[in-house]
Amino acid sequence: MKKILFPAMAVASVALLSACGGSGDGASRSEIRVVGSSTVLPFAKQVADDFAKGEGRTSPQVESNGTGAGIELFCAGLGANTPDIANASRRMKASEFETCAKNGVTDIVEVQIGLDGIAVGAAKTGKPFNLTAAQVYKALAANPGGQPNKAINWSDVDPSLPAIKISVYGPPASSGTRDAFQDLVLKRGCEADPAMKAMKETDKEKAEEICTTIRTDGAYV
Repeated sequence: MKKILFPAMAVASVALLSACGGSGDGASRSEIRVVGSSTVLPFAKQVADDFAKGEGRTSPQVESNGTGAGIELFCAGLGANTPDIANASRRMKASEFETCAKNGVTDIVEVQIGLDGIAVGAAKTGKPFNLTAAQVYKALAANPGGQPNKAINWSDVDPSLPAIKISVYGPPASSGTRDAFQDLVLKRGCEADPAMKAMKETDKEKAEEICTTIRTDGAYV
């Protein structure tokens, strides 16, 4: 049986129910294999360590490769060559669920064990300023409103903001936290523009791309 956790802060609670059956090529393994979110990794490792303390239990194999990459491995098929559990800091996408189904991974259980938090922070020594979702979107989107992003300083985004170079450190494309950031912050900021909100109704795919694609010119690292 396949299991998937969102996010998994208590792997052991379901790991005992996860099967590590052999694949068609006769391969097998005795340990539970867990992949996915780097955000969840410290919790998963701790629970895996606690699980391994039980008599006769093999320590689970826990890997950190990001939510997206973890789910991709999880959905690759059944058997010993694929993981039993995928930790994630977001829900599985419909496209990922379809990939699972195509590869015979149909017995999936979602278990939500915690909530992932997102914060935009600045250095204590920096100049304090508050940001709206719309300002964050205009600063970090590759093509805000459909036009190439030419903003260098925060003041280019909004004259009320400091003339400080835009430099934001965040999670990579494989991260579920980044997906959540795009959905909860960038989309909200994008749709503050009536034109973009209207585009969502007429061309959802294009609007999604404009609203969630992050710039790659060095402003976001």
